[in-house]
Amino acid sequence: METSVYNRSNQEVGRVSLPAIFETRVNDSLLFDQVLSQLASRRAGTHATKTRGFVSGGGKKPWKQKGTGRARAGSSRSPIWRGGAIIFGPQPRSYDYRLPRSSRKGALASALAQKARDGQLKVVDALALDQPKTKELAALLSALGVADSVLVVIGERDRNIELAGRNIPRVLVLPVEGLNVYDILKYKNLLVAQETLAAIQERLEK
Repeated sequence: METSVYNRSNQEVGRVSLPAIFETRVNDSLLFDQVLSQLASRRAGTHATKTRGFVSGGGKKPWKQKGTGRARAGSSRSPIWRGGAIIFGPQPRSYDYRLPRSSRKGALASALAQKARDGQLKVVDALALDQPKTKELAALLSALGVADSVLVVIGERDRNIELAGRNIPRVLVLPVEGLNVYDILKYKNLLVAQETLAAIQERLEK
């Protein structure tokens, strides 16, 4: 599969053959499972309720065991009393789980192939900034026609691009090692420098 390569002025300057990873058959079920896994891993899991061991008070038996005509009671903090403990309430836990490695790689390949198939992959001949200027990156994305929603993938950590992009709404800059299914699907466009394509293929082959 081939795609056009554009310069900073959004002029086509050539064509490039996409790595084989972009021709993967899209597996919607795998994409769904991986997105669920990523969202589950982001859950705080800090919810908590008080069991009988944590509710204050209730140390004294409310009334004697027999002779009152009332039901037996050993504590005013019983779960069936108002102000008492909570039975089987949520406790702090981790929701994190991971799919098998082969499934994670397959999902990432499917997400990349989806962008290529839908024409939402844009390849530029070079992607660099002399200074970390938000205005410059915003102008570049606008010229390329992807300013509305774009995931910018860079081969290696680039401080100028990362700093310039973090203040622009609906723009996320990620190095190749941080590429993930959720963010690929979240943003409409995928912007990649021509030299970064090989790095993406290499990551998936590891």
